[in-house]
Amino acid sequence: MFILHFLPKPKLFKMFVDAISKVSGFTRAIHSISRNYKSQKIIPGAATLFFVNEHGYAITCKHVVQWISSGTPLNNNYKAFKQDCSRVPRDGKYKQTLKNLEVKYKLLENSTIQMKSTFIDCIDKISGFTYHLHPEYDLAIIKFNDFSKTLYHGHAVFPKNADSINQGKFLCRLGFPFPEFSNFKLNLESDDIEWTSDGVKSSPRFPIDGMVTRFLGDKKGVKHGIEMSTPGLRGQSGGPLFDENGIVYGMQSRTKHLHLGFDIEDKEIISKGKSKKINDYSFIHLGECIHVNIIKEFLTLHKVKFTEQ
Repeated sequence: MFILHFLPKPKLFKMFVDAISKVSGFTRAIHSISRNYKSQKIIPGAATLFFVNEHGYAITCKHVVQWISSGTPLNNNYKAFKQDCSRVPRDGKYKQTLKNLEVKYKLLENSTIQMKSTFIDCIDKISGFTYHLHPEYDLAIIKFNDFSKTLYHGHAVFPKNADSINQGKFLCRLGFPFPEFSNFKLNLESDDIEWTSDGVKSSPRFPIDGMVTRFLGDKKGVKHGIEMSTPGLRGQSGGPLFDENGIVYGMQSRTKHLHLGFDIEDKEIISKGKSKKINDYSFIHLGECIHVNIIKEFLTLHKVKFTEQ
């Protein structure tokens, strides 16, 4: 009897190991906390960005920057609402006046009333940041201002020629999809959400690989996206798409859900010894990434330095 052992080449065992180590040096998390009206529960959230040079320039998704930027008007709106409420006499008309103020400030029971965000291990201090939003695609450039020292290591390296991206090529994404940080609290006295010095301050990075399935083009015929066989996870938006050498070919943008048509309705199965009827509607979840050519063109347009290889 002959037993054949087919062992993959040693290089395949490592695949993205070295690349993840390299790319993690310049890939960082964005953490957020938010709260809904009439709720004391704080909802954590996360997104991703990665740096393209040593001067504090990073890229992420346009929808991520818009999400971060929404915090200030939300917080100001709720602050103004509280100030108006504090001036309302506690008489028989209080409840009706409160309802009128809720309408004025557009506050519903599940309305987001507060949102704060922070950038993890990007720079030593931050006075603010400026940004550029792509007019067509889900892409943004962030420039951190007035820092003395960067806390990231290295920066993205893009391919000079992206023609090597073909169907069947395996690539990897890196980001922070599972917000496990806990350094926040609700200050009941001030009715405000706060970052704290206690608790877990970081979330583990999470890679996910996949095969290039198709390319995405717009009505003008511009190839602007790369479709992957696996989903980009929530929180990985803005994370790099890279090969086994750590060369960045794109950026995770969104995940779409395609109906497979393998629907099951009123199917009788046996579960835990009991018969039951189930319904199941199957979907495939495919990640969509912004193509490296779009990224390089946008960086060039705004005269942002980047590296090619």
